[in-house]
This record gives sequence, structure tokens and C-alpha cells, in this order.
Amino acid sequence: MTIVIAGGSGFLGGKLSARLRAAGHRVIVLTRRRNAGPDTLTWNPDGTAGTLPQHLNGVDVVVNLAGENIAARRWSTAQKAVLRSSRILSTRTLACALSQCERPPQVFVSASGVGYYGPRGDEPVTESTPAGSDFFGRLCVEWEQEARAVPPATRLVIVRSGLALAKDGGALQKMLLPFKLGLGATLGSGRQYLPWVHVDDWTRFVTWSIDTERASGAFNATSPAPVTNREFTRALANALNRPAIFHAPAFVLRAALGEMADVLLTGQRAMPACAEQLGFHFEYRSLEAALLTLHLSENTE
Repeated sequence: MTIVIAGGSGFLGGKLSARLRAAGHRVIVLTRRRNAGPDTLTWNPDGTAGTLPQHLNGVDVVVNLAGENIAARRWSTAQKAVLRSSRILSTRTLACALSQCERPPQVFVSASGVGYYGPRGDEPVTESTPAGSDFFGRLCVEWEQEARAVPPATRLVIVRSGLALAKDGGALQKMLLPFKLGLGATLGSGRQYLPWVHVDDWTRFVTWSIDTERASGAFNATSPAPVTNREFTRALANALNRPAIFHAPAFVLRAALGEMADVLLTGQRAMPACAEQLGFHFEYRSLEAALLTLHLSENTE
């Protein structure tokens, strides 16, 4: 198959591209850079189709992972606008381009997040749970709505991801240094749930969703065993053979991070109900086992 990935040079996009290429597929990465090299395509995600229809016509799959990192910087009014536009305009651009293709792609996989559900405490959350009313919940609703504008001939898969665990990228990589220094800390009450997924399970899930014709609509791409922040902190410290005795109070995090702190202080006990009902099996169902496969304790001295 020929698979086009927007955001293919990012953390998850790079992992997915590697898996798809290893399986023998041709992967084309959408990039804003000109003359970026072979198997790349320059685009301008401004909300209009531009010249994309002629390039996407007849390809098999388009995967949309474009969007500014939600933790890139403090959520000022300007940064919230960047978070929104980077997701809305890129998705609108792709959906608009697909609608103008004579032979649109068979599948459109579009990213979202479990932040869709908003703060949920210890309530088990499935794909049928209503959206939250906080900033990121509202943003995910808009983001997904743009994806739903793809033509009827294209099967739509929306991937609501949790924290993807990998040693060489993403949020976990940023946590490693303070934890290795013995500065790992429980955040706030520590009772908030943290939906996670091993990056290998995440790439396997996306590949499975492309190959499985019955897979349509929104899916929680999260381990069936979400953990609390306290449990995650303890498991990561143990994987690194380091203590984690500190506690970061909520008021300190809010003073330092502003509204963005709510992402750390609240969470979702997200369950992958739809994926499991359709037969997808998550290989990594235990956080401790998932962290063990990452060999995090190597070179910690």
C-alpha cells in the first residue's frame, strides 16, 4: 500500500513510519519543508486543499498525526490558539483534499486524545462516554469534527491516544532525567488516572485499524490497565532503580504551568472497549512489564 502520513517526522509518526516500511508499504511523509528528500511531499496546512488532491488521489491510506505538542509551552491565550489551529487547520486541509479526489483513499486515520473526555476521576471511560467541557476536551471535539468531513467512500478511524511509552521520545523521555536523579514526584493527589500505551502497541493498533475493514469511528488507543499517577510514579522509579519520595502539590504545579497543569492533575481511566470488542489484543497490559521492555535502567549511573 501507499500510505501518506502528516506528522510523519514526529515521535509517533516516525515509529509508525518505521513499522509500515518494515511491513513493505510505501510511506510518504507530508512536510512543510521544501526539497526535504525522497518519499516526502510538501504541503501547507492552511485549511484549503491546495494542490494536495492531485497527490492524494489514488493513494491507499492517509494518516493525520499533525499538531503542536500540548506540553510545548505554557498555555497562554496565544499558545492555545496555536494548539487549536495546528490541529484544526491540518485536519481541515486533509479532509478538504480527500473530498476533491476522484479516487479518495480507502482509509483516513486521524489523531485525537483521551483528553476528549475531560477530567473523569476514577470513572471508567469508554468511547461512548461524552466529551468533556474543559479546553482540551472542546478542542478534541472540534478536531474530530473536522476529520468527519472526509468523503463517505473513505473509512474514518479516530485514534484517541493515551501517553505513549518509549525510551527515545515523547513524554516519558522527558521524565527520565529527573527520575534518574531521584527527583521523581507524585503529582497533586496522585489519585488521578493516567491512561498509557506501549508505543509498540500503539503502532500495532494503527496498523491493525488500517487493515481491519470493521474498524470505523473513534477508538481509545490505551492499555486496558490504566494506572493512577501514584502507581505510575512508583513503577517508573522501580524500573530505574531509583527512589521517588517527593510530592509536587497542585498549587505549585498550577503556579508554574498555569492551566496546562490540569492535564497532569486530572485524568481519564480510559478503556479500549471498541478495539477489544473488534478483536485487537494489547500485548502490554501491565505497566511494569511495559517499562521492563524499554530497558530504562541501562546507563543510569
